[in-house]
Amino acid sequence: MYSFPRNTKSMTKTALLATGLSLVTLLSGCGNVVDRVSRIGEEPPMADIQNPTAQPGYKPVSLPMPAPTSDSRQPASLWRQGSRAFFKDQRAGRVGDILTVVIEIKDQARLNNATTTARDGSNSADLPNFLGYETLLHKVLPDAVNPNALVQADSGSNTSGTGTINRTEDIQLRIAALVTQVLPNGNFVLQGSQQVRVNYEMRDLRVTGVIRPEDISSLNEVSYDKIAEARISYGGKGTSSDLQQPRYGQQLYDVLFPF
Repeated sequence: MYSFPRNTKSMTKTALLATGLSLVTLLSGCGNVVDRVSRIGEEPPMADIQNPTAQPGYKPVSLPMPAPTSDSRQPASLWRQGSRAFFKDQRAGRVGDILTVVIEIKDQARLNNATTTARDGSNSADLPNFLGYETLLHKVLPDAVNPNALVQADSGSNTSGTGTINRTEDIQLRIAALVTQVLPNGNFVLQGSQQVRVNYEMRDLRVTGVIRPEDISSLNEVSYDKIAEARISYGGKGTSSDLQQPRYGQQLYDVLFPF
């Protein structure tokens, strides 16, 4: 019976391993491709309304808490501060209440950086006299050695760098968010999401963070700059979004190509 050499067996195992890895990579990418092919001619599906605290990966927020502050409402008073109604405060105050998050971002940044560095160095050394032994240098070093010019070194370096950043952002959005948790100091954890589908394009807006009840206005609104640990995401998916992304092969090439 013919037996393969050890090197051939090792090469065969390596080839099988490489083929398996290629198939895994191909199948992992095919799942998305098959899903997209199955949805040709259909609108992107909308997600069902679900309890945010029951979603996979949801974790209650735990932060260092200051001592709770006293309620600013006056006892034995029919009118409560910040209330839109005479007998009832319309602002969110419990888990499950809804409030509006107002997002108005107008950000503009322009940075220009230029760096130039230069450095020169020169060193020299000689040994014309050393206890009379300088005459014996020709026995250790070549005959043409010159004690007056034993060492000489020059060095130089130059660096030049330039960077420019020019960014302008203008986002104006409003989204209803849900109070998902009341922290021990009375602050609220909010989470909101919104999906809008127009033809074959889906726009997805998400916001989460921590707010103070005092920052909720009488209109039951809170500005995005009053949200601590704010996470605001505004993106989309669909035909237009797919065209703005490089093809899978190009993305893989960009990741693996080292130059």
